Amino acid sequence: MLNKKSVDDINVKGKRVLVRCDFNVPLIDGKITDENRLVAALPTIKKLINDGGRVILCSHLGKPKGEPKPELSLAPVAVRLSELLGQEVKFAADPEVVGPNAKAAVEAMQDGDVILLENTRYRAEETKNGEVFSKELASLCDVFVNDAFGTAHRAHCSNVGVTKFVDTAVVGYLMEKEIAFLGNAVNNPTRPFVAILGGSKVSSKISVIENLLDKVDVLIIGGGMAYTFAKAEGGSVGNSLLEEDYCDYALKMKEKAAARGVKLLLPVDNVIADAFSNDANTQIVKTGAIPDGWEGLDIGPESAKLFADAVKEAKTVVWNGPMGCFEMPNFAAGTKAVAEALAETDAVTIIGGGDSAAAVNQLGYGDKMTHISTGGGASLEFLEGKELPGVAAANDK
Repeated sequence: MLNKKSVDDINVKGKRVLVRCDFNVPLIDGKITDENRLVAALPTIKKLINDGGRVILCSHLGKPKGEPKPELSLAPVAVRLSELLGQEVKFAADPEVVGPNAKAAVEAMQDGDVILLENTRYRAEETKNGEVFSKELASLCDVFVNDAFGTAHRAHCSNVGVTKFVDTAVVGYLMEKEIAFLGNAVNNPTRPFVAILGGSKVSSKISVIENLLDKVDVLIIGGGMAYTFAKAEGGSVGNSLLEEDYCDYALKMKEKAAARGVKLLLPVDNVIADAFSNDANTQIVKTGAIPDGWEGLDIGPESAKLFADAVKEAKTVVWNGPMGCFEMPNFAAGTKAVAEALAETDAVTIIGGGDSAAAVNQLGYGDKMTHISTGGGASLEFLEGKELPGVAAANDK
């Protein structure tokens, strides 16, 4: 497994510690509407404060595209973090991120103090991993801690570039947890190992399917991707999501699964509608029997039972991507059935961020999962077996 130094391997007393967090939270009129990411960052921040570190937090927020946009300022995050930590988090309001406010605030720090820098993406170099900005960030600190798994698949100044100019770069508790759960699930799972893939497109999950076919005992495919498989087998899919160019690929995947002894489960029935709307007329049909003018928007009840039964036998389950258009209540039953099955199993259950995380939380099953990843794109690349730049940049043990 990836053996990276973590905050437990260092002593930061009296040292200036730059911590890359993921404070990319939803804001409406300057109010934070979901503070999960702030709460998730607290254990690492508290540990560094308790050790007597001088804690300098940084993060991006949204896509300001390299210019200061007041509505994407991290100022509201500093206010809420102060409340959550029970101590002041001083906000360094520099449009250039590392500016006079930040430098003065860092200069005046005492052990255990916390400051927050402005949105790192106010700087155009951030996403290009430019050396000048990386050096400026590094100039503020003695030690760098990366606790932002959500951006670990991107090589930016604030998570990769900065590590070139500091002696010590380690991961925080959140990163450590993500690496442990996702990494172990994929590379060293307790078997049977079941992976459930949903979402709309086969094309976006090709590498994941390829990588997992070498590792899983059962692969379940639902969501929009399943219609490409149904069409490949000669079925009719009406107006359902379809990637014609990937039909051959779907057949090859089936052959590959059979050759490796992997059980590949596809839907056997679908909930279909005569329009993409919650109020549309619906019916349940067998897979591959969708009439013209209708489209599949969820897996049917037989498929839901088939998938749930497969989960009951599992010891490790990874789930990425919903089974249907769960945002519409009439097409959420398939996703809900899978979430329910995962909630009831005693297997290690890992939800791979993005829509699946949203679905599980929305349906009220979040606290029943072993681990819900904080990074959609990052967890997907992990499942593809790729090395994540943000993880690779930390010091090895």
